[in-house]
Amino acid sequence: MHKSLGAGLLLLLPAALRAEPLTFDAALQRAQNEAPSLNGREAGVRAAQSAAIAADRLPDPTLDIGIRDFPVTGPDAGRFNRDDFTMTTIGVSQQFINPAKRRARAERASAEIGLAEAEVSVEARNVRLETALAWIDLYYSVRRLEQLKLLDESLSDLQATVSARLASGSARPSQAFEPEQLRAQVADRRSALVAQIAKARARLARYTGDPNPSILGTPPELTVNRAALLAGVNDLPSLRTLDAQTAAMDAETRLARADKTPDWKVSASYGRREPRFGDLVSVGVSIDLPLFGRKRQDPRIAARALEAERARFDRLAGEREVIAELEGDLAEYNERQARLENARDNLVPLARKRAKLDFDSYGAGTVDLGTALLATLRVAEAEVDLLDREAEVARDAVRINMTYSGEQP
Repeated sequence: MHKSLGAGLLLLLPAALRAEPLTFDAALQRAQNEAPSLNGREAGVRAAQSAAIAADRLPDPTLDIGIRDFPVTGPDAGRFNRDDFTMTTIGVSQQFINPAKRRARAERASAEIGLAEAEVSVEARNVRLETALAWIDLYYSVRRLEQLKLLDESLSDLQATVSARLASGSARPSQAFEPEQLRAQVADRRSALVAQIAKARARLARYTGDPNPSILGTPPELTVNRAALLAGVNDLPSLRTLDAQTAAMDAETRLARADKTPDWKVSASYGRREPRFGDLVSVGVSIDLPLFGRKRQDPRIAARALEAERARFDRLAGEREVIAELEGDLAEYNERQARLENARDNLVPLARKRAKLDFDSYGAGTVDLGTALLATLRVAEAEVDLLDREAEVARDAVRINMTYSGEQP
């Protein structure tokens, strides 16, 4: 009885209260399923596909109903049955678009689908990238906050040591403020980290749909392969979007050229008159006459061709811009990777060695405990700085791989 009641109450809880912590991959998958912007782009693809069905179809036929040759003046004015011209008519007409124009319309519709699909790819990549960076920022902000807690605990030991030295007269009165100054600096960094955690949670919630998301696990270990990234540049969603725009401009050019091929229309009508005069049937064909192409169709063709040429130049410029941005991002990544290795291989080990030497000297009586504890604080600060550098490298690796590679991390 109690178990059933508890299960029922659990089902009534908001989903956010029952949400499990998200691993890196789970957050990406959740964002792919939940991001409203991505769902909106996918609706745009379906809209383009639906519109393409009718792109190359003939226009609907036209039904014509009317009265012809009805007298309004003279002795027969206002009478239907006094002459052999007045009749009621019913007819149908069908316009036939030339095949070249229909093909061009179908190609343009296909290009619109390609453009919508490219926009989905661009938005999907943006959603994955922003979700990944939010997850990483939350992960490292939490780790840095934990490291600051250890630093704050060390300050308590330093405070006790300084108080003892002041009581014994071995420390200057001004040294009493050193622990408090350090604690105030730590408090500033803690406030900044709390704000960073809140911002990262908000960004993660934007894409995953969890109002208060939490994380689980560690970030993926990614490698940055310059040669592979450069080889896959042409497959990037941003450049595929420019390709789709070029295809759309080419279709517009072909559609403008098709205007020089005439369309035609077939019509048939039946006219009913007074029985003594007899009924009439009419059949006709209408053909467009593009006789003034130099002033009408040719300028439009030239304009569309120039727009297609501009689209090709935009594509080339886009590719060069992407390559330049990739090279710049790789340079920053290598610089930050070197700084991380320097901190990991030199700065942190040296701070630890110095702290050990100071504690050994304290044991030998050559330095006081305060100096030894300050060395411990420097180790903690070096480890926090190491986390900062590690976070920068992790963000860069994810951003570069997701921005410039078709592979999913």
